[in-house]
Amino acid sequence: MSTPTPTPRRVLVTGAASGLGAALVAAFRARGDEVLATDRVTGDGIDLVLDITSDADWSSAVEAVRERWGGLDVLVNNAGVAGGGRVDVCTIDEWQWITDINLFGAVRGTRAFVPLLKEQGSGHLVNVASLAGLVHPAGMGSYNAVKAAVVAFTETCGHELAAHGIRASVVCPSYFRTNLMDSMQGSDELVGQVVAGLVERSPITADDIAAAVLAGMEAGDDVIVPDEPARQAYFLKWADRPAYDAVMRDQAAKLHRAGS
Repeated sequence: MSTPTPTPRRVLVTGAASGLGAALVAAFRARGDEVLATDRVTGDGIDLVLDITSDADWSSAVEAVRERWGGLDVLVNNAGVAGGGRVDVCTIDEWQWITDINLFGAVRGTRAFVPLLKEQGSGHLVNVASLAGLVHPAGMGSYNAVKAAVVAFTETCGHELAAHGIRASVVCPSYFRTNLMDSMQGSDELVGQVVAGLVERSPITADDIAAAVLAGMEAGDDVIVPDEPARQAYFLKWADRPAYDAVMRDQAAKLHRAGS
């Protein structure tokens, strides 16, 4: 028996110029979906300029979708930046910067498109968070906090919008090879070096994560934990909290010694 051809979907992806965003665009298109690739800068493969911190840009994106397709099946809030720092080093300005992009970007996008999704009585919100939204290593307070907020926001949307036929999934990968570190900002250079090393040494690619995201969407997962290191870390926290705390505090001690 032949495998049925998947029904094409209309998809908008933010942060699509590179990294996971570009990998997601390629994966959706390979599935047969129509994709509107957006980013805050113009470039090859970008269909629409969209700064996720701009309400005006989000309004323009909704109008572009209405004109092109008349509706939307999947909104992927992927765009984000890297940041972090120890609690007494990371500045309030750095907290505000990462919150406005990584949390309010997803909030703005969701608020912009939910009226359209309600009108059509269907849709799927996919918010890219991080394993940092589920487990919380030292030196990453601001990043952990905003990614945990994205997890909470997505779950809330899933409950609130279910009656309108709208699903919500959050994606929580661990470290994988990407250019996200190009966006890294912060006063805590030591934390930046540690995180950059973890990204560079990871055997996991953006294409790996993108494939797992699409598989998780098809499976109906509300929380998509797309790689084995992330699944192991999350399971340890759930199954053996004392062991998880010991691992996290050992990492904190190493960071302290490195910074001394």
